[in-house]
Amino acid sequence: MRYSVLAHGKRLRPQLVLAGGIYVGRRLEEFREPALAVEYLHTYSLIHDDLPAMDNDDWRRGKPTSHRVFGDAMAILAGDALLTEAFTKMADIRLCEQFPAHQVVRAAGVLGQAAGRQGLIEGQVKDLASEGQTLELAALSDLHRKKTGALIVACLRIPAILVGDREAEARLSDFGHHLGLAFQIVDDILNEIGDARKMGKATGTDRLLGKATYPGILGMSQARELALQHRAMAHEALGDGYEASILRELIDFTVDRQW
Repeated sequence: MRYSVLAHGKRLRPQLVLAGGIYVGRRLEEFREPALAVEYLHTYSLIHDDLPAMDNDDWRRGKPTSHRVFGDAMAILAGDALLTEAFTKMADIRLCEQFPAHQVVRAAGVLGQAAGRQGLIEGQVKDLASEGQTLELAALSDLHRKKTGALIVACLRIPAILVGDREAEARLSDFGHHLGLAFQIVDDILNEIGDARKMGKATGTDRLLGKATYPGILGMSQARELALQHRAMAHEALGDGYEASILRELIDFTVDRQW
């Protein structure tokens, strides 16, 4: 568990939880447990995604993947343990002392839905089923709204749910929708042209596995333009104000990153 969680990574999802907390006017330390929860959950998904039965990847975050170091069975168990630990963090007594219990329960439910059969798992199922097939753009976007976007949206909704701010939750959800798609488009582009040493994982794997990608459907130039459009819509969703500055910086980094 420690091997994968403590490996180098962007930590985008926990940063989104913390930045969402600033957006709703609270202190970073109030959202420590949810931030850890989403990082544990995301890391579990990477461990399982890398397994031979899934994408069969050898490198993740600049290190050999968990199953390459510890074997398939131990990697599965490490992922299972991190998924379970994520919800232990969401039920932490400190969180229940800071926020109303019914809001903590709702936040945990949103995280579970994003990670489950209507979110990440459904997206992964569709991703595996679509290998070697040609997808329309709408079908590809739906796949990634679940596989990548659902957890990103949940990260942003959780702080607003905990403080009971429905208006902020709607704005953050809209922002997260566009961020998730922009993130995936850029990921697809970097899988084709990125530097594997900087990215910490193999490139060209989408093509080898016959996966549908945004550059594959649209071409590089149009895929990049679509990412820019989603960035613009994400900025618009947030509105003006200093409290949104970190979120604006995060989506700018997501779209402009070269690794």
